[in-house]
Amino acid sequence: MNPHGNVRPVDFPVRRSTSQTKKSRSRQKLSIAFDYGICSYTHRSAFTRVCRRGPLNPSKSRVFIVEDDLSMRTALKNLLRSVGLETEAFGCADDFLQTELADGPNCLVLDIRLPGLSGLDLQAELIRQKVHIPIIFITAHGDIPMSVRAMKAGAVEFLTKPFRDQDLLDAIHVALARDWARRQQQGELAEFRRRYESLTPRQRELLSLVISGRSNRDVAHQFGASEITVKVSRRNLMQKMKATTFAELFRMASELRIPYTKV
Repeated sequence: MNPHGNVRPVDFPVRRSTSQTKKSRSRQKLSIAFDYGICSYTHRSAFTRVCRRGPLNPSKSRVFIVEDDLSMRTALKNLLRSVGLETEAFGCADDFLQTELADGPNCLVLDIRLPGLSGLDLQAELIRQKVHIPIIFITAHGDIPMSVRAMKAGAVEFLTKPFRDQDLLDAIHVALARDWARRQQQGELAEFRRRYESLTPRQRELLSLVISGRSNRDVAHQFGASEITVKVSRRNLMQKMKATTFAELFRMASELRIPYTKV
């Protein structure tokens, strides 16, 4: 990227080929871009032609930039806005720490050398505060130990200036997809927890017995009830947890870390 010149138009990586593998890759990249709000309106017809799918509603996504060089910061904002991404840019880490993250997929493009907190220090502070946001580091002064430290702490990518526009966009695609998946998982877990909390103490006890693999006869013996009563209670349990199969019920219990004893 040349921060001192006009940002060149960025073509989304759609390659026409007779190879089925290349078509599949293009289809996947377009799908990610559209689903996470990365694909701009000019690319929607290409998305439709390649994927042959109906219109989708892109998720609300935002890319935060922390870069102290004004020209570089402006170039990054122009690049990301050219492909339809919402951006917020900051000149230092402290300013970024004062902002609220968007209610949707987020990621952070972060320079290593900054006034005050460095990029690596900001990464450590976000981890300490339990702020989950995928980070893409950019730097003109990187070395191997620095990149290793950043990646071990969970960074998505470590790019050395000057870098290609497309390399940055590809890293952002991955980062937003990762954050979207995390949010989906958290939402699913919250729903599982809500269902579990709606159970009576007796149903929670039954759930632990069911996922341990005990038969209706064994459960009936432990509850001092008939097998028919246990079958009815088990059906009600499945309905409350909105599970259609035992495997689905077991997965929910595992996600919730419900203790049980194997038979």
